[in-house]
Amino acid sequence: MAFDGMTPFHLSVPSLVFGLKSGAGGDVMGFDVRVCAVDPPPLRTTGGFSITPEHDLTELERADWVIVPTWHDDCRPAPDALIRALRLAGERGAGLVGLCLGAFPLAQAGLLDGFRATTHWAYADRLARGHPRIRVEREALYVDEGRVLTSAGVAAGLDCCLHLLGRLGGVGAASRAARRLVVAPHRDGGQAQFIERPMPASAGEGRLARVLGWAAAHVQEPHTIDSLAARAAMSRRSFTRHFQQATGTSLKQWLLALRLARARELLEGGVLPVDAVAQAAGFGSALSLRQHFRARLRTTPTAYRRAFQASRGS
Repeated sequence: MAFDGMTPFHLSVPSLVFGLKSGAGGDVMGFDVRVCAVDPPPLRTTGGFSITPEHDLTELERADWVIVPTWHDDCRPAPDALIRALRLAGERGAGLVGLCLGAFPLAQAGLLDGFRATTHWAYADRLARGHPRIRVEREALYVDEGRVLTSAGVAAGLDCCLHLLGRLGGVGAASRAARRLVVAPHRDGGQAQFIERPMPASAGEGRLARVLGWAAAHVQEPHTIDSLAARAAMSRRSFTRHFQQATGTSLKQWLLALRLARARELLEGGVLPVDAVAQAAGFGSALSLRQHFRARLRTTPTAYRRAFQASRGS
């Protein structure tokens, strides 16, 4: 969805993620991406050029997912036509995504009431003050509430779109898209938006990056702060400090996100028993895998595999 005066990068993010015609292996992604104009075209952008979208808001009447990639920096009220179109899309069950300031039109339409949501950290208080029925998570990169997703600014919008692609097309599809875009395939939505990073990077950070890359490639193995600190030739205290600065989350949550992604990929790509998937993903037992699946994804490994295979077969 485009509007007059928008930043072109924000519009390009969902177009890049969902508009890829095929993955690295030549598999068709299957998404029909259409850019709709909120205002009469041509639309000016902050990049010094104009665009002319081929569609208007009537496309929202049949879209499966509606993405508002951002909004005006002054958070002005959205026009009535947009609010009506968003509400009608929500009422008929379309998925809704507000990237960065795109959360504001969704909030104005009442579509975030009762849900958790996020936006750019500099505007989070404003969203909370103007819409007290929204549970604003000020530090999250993105928040997934099922049919409604919101994200923080710029890069977090890319994270959110890759996360949604993983939901709709599988972790493998998201990983292939990330490789083509040369970005990290997954950042957990609960990571902090703003991470203090000392400049220039220290030698300790270089060692940390190598160790974390190794840990990600050996996610099935048990990892602790002490074992990874020893591998990085760092003290526990130094490793913990560098890890927090680099990721904005705890080692436990970082490993859990990696292991869940690995489990989902295995469930999508084969017929391994759930016990074997749990072992290969580092959960140790099927019970542990089921508990984490239900807590994070609100489903079970078996139901996830069944739903994914059904969606691929449709």
